[in-house]
Amino acid sequence: MVRRALEEAIHQALKEMGLDLRLKVAKAPKDKPGDYGVPLFALAKELRKPPQAIAEELKARLALPPFVEEVIPVGGYLNFRIRTKDLLKEALRPKEPFPKREGLVLIEHTSVNPNKELHVGHLRNIALGDSLARILDYAGRRVLVLNYIDDTGRQAAETLFALRHYGLTWDGKEKYDHFAGNAYVRLHQDPEYPNLQGGIEEILHALERGELREDVNRILLAQMATMKALNAHYDLLVWESDIVRAGLLEKALRILEQSPHVFRPTEGKYAGALVMDASPFIPGLEDPYFVLVRSGGAATYYAKDIAFQFWKMGLLEGLYFQPYENPYYPALRTSAPQGEPYTPRARETINVIDVRQSHPQALVRAALALAGHPELAEGAFHLAYETVLLEGKQMSGRKGLAVSVDEVLEEAERRALAVIEEKNPDHPAKEEAARMVALGAIRFAMVKTEPRKQIDFRYAEALSFEGDTGPYVQYAHARAHSILRKAGEWGEIDLAQATPYERELALALLDFEEAVLEAAEEKTPHVLAQYLLDLSASWNAYYNAKEDGRPATPVLTAPPGLRELRLGLVRSLQETLKTGLSLLGIPAPEVM
Repeated sequence: MVRRALEEAIHQALKEMGLDLRLKVAKAPKDKPGDYGVPLFALAKELRKPPQAIAEELKARLALPPFVEEVIPVGGYLNFRIRTKDLLKEALRPKEPFPKREGLVLIEHTSVNPNKELHVGHLRNIALGDSLARILDYAGRRVLVLNYIDDTGRQAAETLFALRHYGLTWDGKEKYDHFAGNAYVRLHQDPEYPNLQGGIEEILHALERGELREDVNRILLAQMATMKALNAHYDLLVWESDIVRAGLLEKALRILEQSPHVFRPTEGKYAGALVMDASPFIPGLEDPYFVLVRSGGAATYYAKDIAFQFWKMGLLEGLYFQPYENPYYPALRTSAPQGEPYTPRARETINVIDVRQSHPQALVRAALALAGHPELAEGAFHLAYETVLLEGKQMSGRKGLAVSVDEVLEEAERRALAVIEEKNPDHPAKEEAARMVALGAIRFAMVKTEPRKQIDFRYAEALSFEGDTGPYVQYAHARAHSILRKAGEWGEIDLAQATPYERELALALLDFEEAVLEAAEEKTPHVLAQYLLDLSASWNAYYNAKEDGRPATPVLTAPPGLRELRLGLVRSLQETLKTGLSLLGIPAPEVM
């Protein structure tokens, strides 16, 4: 990997100059010499030298990688030009997943309440979590994906109560989770809702005893049809009723009570409650006390989150697992009253939860540190994301204002089919292509933006074959595949015939592995999504290049040797786009 090799060489040279710093190498601007460069302005104060002088000294000290042809100090930057043959060889090299490293990464995502259909707000959670799991796996991590089923929560209880209270019987005309969700909305719109709390509480207690699991599972199976349609993958289901049954909360509280920062005040507003003083780990809090168990004995959801996190990271045991019978994920395992004992003992966890849960997630990390495991606290990462609007509107499931994921998929597919019929009326498999394009549009729209920014999903923009969309990248892949399909026999590649156009395309191909590693390290798929957009743009520029009004880069009609070089680059591009899309959970159609 070119950039990381350059960064390491710069790091070693800076150490000789007395600075143990790692600088980020980036593409050099088009109007500057060289292919890559690093700015040195930030070092001027530390080294008490002008940036240009630092660039000259760095150049003199660098132990250059063999692929560097020239080092160019220019205007406070140190730029590098790569040897063309080395550049082309690297671009043509098949890309493989990175070797596996020690240590398990556990990713929890989706975790939708099992009381109604998935709505558009869940799309971002699923796309982020599933994409990051794929990226980390490719980057050499051992990954376990977990879906948490809150079967003892109030939402599930209210849905099951509503189904009974209104005497509703499913007629099979709509998905079961939609049927159940309509009952939930009806309950919340019922003027008698305040007077129905006793019946809801009875259902809640039955759920806590694990008595209505099949009723909840029926809703979950319908939700899983949607998850499968979104191309999401899971390894484990963990049911909250099993956590309750295993006594994980009590075990976690016993661990925490050994800390001097967890105690029961005898007076004041927290008298009789078990509280955690988070001030050593979350500075600046106006009130540093957080209730784990209320004075009446009820545990808060903070405490439940902490207990589950302790299990994830191996501080608690007690859950059992067995195969989960379902038509969507044959290898999926589920927690159960009986089965094989299993504890992940993850060194790193990633909880994909929206930004409103940032404070509870900070308390989870504080609890790990209070339990004597600051190294695990560092490994507990919250992938926080902002909300999703649909055509400018905010969603609310309780008020019945949400749009379901099933509806979004259906509408996206309908619109994609219309586009394909217009652009390619002779397409051999229009419906399948429409499904792939719709999935690409939706998932790409959810991951292309940095997670902390709000998304406003709009069909027309997301389904466009141009601009920063999934179909734009899919179309670039299909165009490359079309050329390869027509190629026939190949001869020998002649690197010496490369033109500046091949050089530019090779440079764009070079950064795929860098983008994967950066996305894995930063724990955000938008880095990879942006790379795929940039690569598609470079490919389109290459494909459409003209000189004197004529195509400058014909592939199939190029002279022998150059033809094969161009075919090799097109194949590398097609494979890179296909792999990159797959890491975002997006299919790569061969024809669009």
